[in-house]
Amino acid sequence: MPRPPMVAVIGRKHSGKTTLTVRLAAELGRRGRRVMTLKHGSHTFNLDPATTDTYRHYHEGEAERVAMSAPDKFAIVMRWSEELPPEEIAARWLADADVVVCEGFKASALPKVEIWRRAEHDAPLYAVGTPGAAHYLAIVTDADDLQADVPILHLSDSDWVSRLADLVEQKVMGRS
Repeated sequence: MPRPPMVAVIGRKHSGKTTLTVRLAAELGRRGRRVMTLKHGSHTFNLDPATTDTYRHYHEGEAERVAMSAPDKFAIVMRWSEELPPEEIAARWLADADVVVCEGFKASALPKVEIWRRAEHDAPLYAVGTPGAAHYLAIVTDADDLQADVPILHLSDSDWVSRLADLVEQKVMGRS
C-alpha cells in the first residue's frame, strides 16, 4: 500500500508534543500542503460521551464499526485486536495527504522531531550514536547547550516553526 510522507513528533510526557504537532501542521497547511495528523495514545479513548447514541451503538450494541456523520465532520470508531503501525494506518486512511504529522510513535522507524524542554525533563530521548538517533530529523528545545548530530531548533528563535517546516518539506516530503 502506498503511503504519504510521514514525520513523528516525539518527546516525554508534558514536553509539548501536541503544541509542536499543531504548530507544524498549521505551518505546512499555510504553505498549501494537505496535512493530516495521527495521534498515538497509550490507552483507549471515547470520541463521544456515554450519553450519546453512537456510544451506545459501540458499547451496548457491540458494533464492530460505528460511523458518525454530521454536516461538518465524519468519524469511524472500530474495534481491532492488534494495533496497526502508523505507516499502515496512513496507507489505509490518510493516503491522500501531502504529509502526515504524527504525535508519538517513538518506537517507529519514521523520521522524528523531538521536543525537549529542560524546564520539564533532565535529558532528551535522543542519544548520540544510538540506533534510534539515525531516525532523527531535528530536536526542538529550550536548552542552549544541547549537542546532537541533527539540527537543533531553539524555542527562543522566532522562526523555529518555519525552519522545521522547511526541514520536513525537504527531508520528508522531498521538496526543495
